[in-house]
Amino acid sequence: MRYDTLAQMLTLGNIRAGNKMIVMETCSGLVLGAMMERMGGFGSIIQLYPGDGPVRAATACFGFPKSFLSGLHEFPLNKVNSLLNGTFSAEMLSSEPKDSTPVEESNGELEGKQTAEQADEDNIVDAAENNAGEQRPMEIVPGDPENKEPKEKRSKRDYIQEKQRRQEEQRKRHLEAAALLGERNADGLIVASRFHPTPLLLSLLDFVAPSRPFVVYCQYKEPLLECYTKLRERGGVINLRLSETWLRNYQVLPDRSHPKLLMSGGGGYLLSGFTVVSDSLRADPSFKSCTGALDPHKAEEPAAKKQKCMESAS
Repeated sequence: MRYDTLAQMLTLGNIRAGNKMIVMETCSGLVLGAMMERMGGFGSIIQLYPGDGPVRAATACFGFPKSFLSGLHEFPLNKVNSLLNGTFSAEMLSSEPKDSTPVEESNGELEGKQTAEQADEDNIVDAAENNAGEQRPMEIVPGDPENKEPKEKRSKRDYIQEKQRRQEEQRKRHLEAAALLGERNADGLIVASRFHPTPLLLSLLDFVAPSRPFVVYCQYKEPLLECYTKLRERGGVINLRLSETWLRNYQVLPDRSHPKLLMSGGGGYLLSGFTVVSDSLRADPSFKSCTGALDPHKAEEPAAKKQKCMESAS
């Protein structure tokens, strides 16, 4: 992804402070970091991630303060369908049983399926424990009964407790993100993923409020053409536009300004548009009940006009 493509995504998506945005990206957190920088710590961002956890390697390079992370939420992509169907519950987030950790301790093996974010924290915790373990033998008093327990068991117990604490915190963050998504009033949607954009966009558009922009990035135009066709058939969107990002550098010198011969081969393609109230929502009885309350007020106008016409005729 080129920097001009990223700039167009931020512009077309109307990324600004105070927004409530949804992002689904597999660019190591580059798009997420750009959105956080544009919003300046105001508003909220819900990041949908595939797999075990979000990858934010590029986001960490921005050097954001802790205040920027308060509005950042995360939610697993495989739970989106259950959230749309109304079958989502807090029990679905506990994918790993809590009783499995003592078994792993007895076998002497640590769990291999860890999130990328947790793996970084594990390295920090393990490094701190190793440093503490190297300093403890210098202070050990011979014959002290408190040091009879092996260091490996203490480190494993601390690791298990720390891991359970992180899992509980992650579960709370997922519940907060589910509550925000359940409101279905997001101010925009950004998709820049290696997966096919059509099923992602069709499912995530239900969380976006009407009259809000959405932007989809793809390196190739064929998936976006299919996505364009599906959106036209589905309805609920307007101002669909499929564009190719094009960049060419210029040499600017006195009497020697000209475009450079070498340029980037391609910066990808962007599909953008705006959401509107679809026909299926208009057919909803609840929507009709809301509009039906205005019918008596509308019916008074023809009656008043008719009475005025009769008075003028008499």
